[in-house]
Amino acid sequence: MRLLWSDGACDRLMTTLPTPLRQPAARGGLGLIGALGATQVAGYGTLYYAFAVLAPEMTRSFGWAPEWTYGAFAAGLLAGGIAAPFSGRLIDRYGTRAMMSLGTVLSAASLYALSQAREPVSFYAAMIALEIVSTLVLYDAAFTALTQAHGSGARRAISKLTLIGGFASTLFWPLTTALLTQYDWRAIYQIYALGYLALCLPLHLALLPAGGALKPVAKGPSALPDAAPETYLVGTARTRAFLLLALAFSLQGFVVSAMAVHMLTMLQGLGLSAALAVGIGAMVGPSQVAGRLVEMLFGTSLEPTTTAWVSATLMPIGFALLLVSGTTATLAGLFAIAYGISMGLSSIVRGTVPLRLFGPAGYGAMLGKLSAPGLAIRAAAPVAFAVMVERAGLLPSTLLLIALSGAAAVALFLLSRYPVAAPVRVES
Repeated sequence: MRLLWSDGACDRLMTTLPTPLRQPAARGGLGLIGALGATQVAGYGTLYYAFAVLAPEMTRSFGWAPEWTYGAFAAGLLAGGIAAPFSGRLIDRYGTRAMMSLGTVLSAASLYALSQAREPVSFYAAMIALEIVSTLVLYDAAFTALTQAHGSGARRAISKLTLIGGFASTLFWPLTTALLTQYDWRAIYQIYALGYLALCLPLHLALLPAGGALKPVAKGPSALPDAAPETYLVGTARTRAFLLLALAFSLQGFVVSAMAVHMLTMLQGLGLSAALAVGIGAMVGPSQVAGRLVEMLFGTSLEPTTTAWVSATLMPIGFALLLVSGTTATLAGLFAIAYGISMGLSSIVRGTVPLRLFGPAGYGAMLGKLSAPGLAIRAAAPVAFAVMVERAGLLPSTLLLIALSGAAAVALFLLSRYPVAAPVRVES
């Protein structure tokens, strides 16, 4: 991994790449969005969602307590959070084509290494490596690709991308469950490693922008007189907005990280059958897509910060429905819809709000910095939630999720009160 995170090493690596990988960024259209959509579905499905289904089998195969399995996932999330700012800077510097292609190869290798782990050290090492390299290929990297292609006008493209990406859990939870009836978890990760590499590497190489970050235009006579000015936060307002946004992302990150691993077992703990729990869990994906479709069609006239706090409010409402549902499949389904819509829109918000408030210059690094403050919170979520459910039960655990997601909604509401000011010119 030393090669990956050393700027000097990356300089040497970039000089060995073919010339097309170092050409200026090109504008991207539906082909770019479609390619990124396919790679995000495959990426989140194999690198993230599959773990929720395979974790119990991993635990049984190693013969250790569940905390060890979820602890490896938590350690990986922590390492990925630490790596995120570095990944953002690398993507800004070398462009998404080179770095996402490299990330694809490393992600496939990490999936294969995970399948070969036979003892705790190799299992933890593979999980940590997987989460580190995933920062080069998942949403933050994809949003940066769209920003490098479209500049400050990337909001609609980001909405279209997340519309496609919402199918990851819908496809991969049932698919992984079905594969588990025929193969063990090691074989499944090997299948996913090969499939991910075969699908994503050609798309990343062929269609992603090759250029680096957009840069602010220097003030003075050299600035383009006909460039349309965009306005972004500066100074104290920028710092406070960053802190509120980082807080909201961190709190939502705890909830989403915990639910990504424990949603199925949580639903079963309410009395639902395993098959029904998988079915309700699979509703989250279409709900994400539905929310993103509505936002894409009707939400472009709203400020991204307004979309942020309104959508965030749906998350605690969904958990409240789950709390009172008991074994009622209908209310559990309504929870999946509310949670899915909120989660789906939060993915858009993660890309559009920083772009609106802070601008496209250094966008990849900014997304990495926003991820860093809550890395420990998100990393601890799977283990902490598992322990809380075991020790305190589902009721207090669900109340905690309501409180955290509600606090995130409040932070985003406060953020929406900030006026955007201070004109800054950008060049594409």
